[in-house]
Amino acid sequence: MNTLLIGKKAPNFKAAAVANGKINEDFSLDLFSGKYVVFFFYPLDFTFVCPTELHAFQAKLKEFEARGAQVIGCSVDSAFSHLAWVNTPKNRGGIEGVTYPLVADLNKNIARDYHVLNEEAGVAFRGLFLIDKEGVIRHQLVNDLPLGRSVDEALRLLDALIFHEENGEVCPANWQKGEKSMTPNQEGLTAYFG
Repeated sequence: MNTLLIGKKAPNFKAAAVANGKINEDFSLDLFSGKYVVFFFYPLDFTFVCPTELHAFQAKLKEFEARGAQVIGCSVDSAFSHLAWVNTPKNRGGIEGVTYPLVADLNKNIARDYHVLNEEAGVAFRGLFLIDKEGVIRHQLVNDLPLGRSVDEALRLLDALIFHEENGEVCPANWQKGEKSMTPNQEGLTAYFG
């Protein structure tokens, strides 16, 4: 089975989600048509590494929003578990203050569709998908359960995608916004462009 989703339409879904402290029973990626989406999976609510990631995305949420991107989290928990976790203070292991949507994937179909379900453990690996304004997956990264992700790297990749779309140029290794990019020449080779 090919698990690579790059260049394919992001699998859509209809599920319950919690956002801004409320449950939305009819949540879908279609709600964000025309926007970039940073869609990430985490194993479970009320765990150890997961709250650090969710708080890290919240801390950078305004930076994602300034780039026209919607951050969305997803786990195999119920919407009621998400709601309870959002209402639990940070000093008690909760994620109070997280406002972006958390999708409930209790039947695990969304995690299966994105090829991140750890069938043995019954939870999702730490998958992250950058979806463009047309709903196409442009980046995917999947970490094993003990390995937390870098929110700064997700922002860097979003910047690279936006830069490429606006300028038609490509971004070399470790590229940061404002640095030199590259432009393909007619022979298919690349030359630095600054």
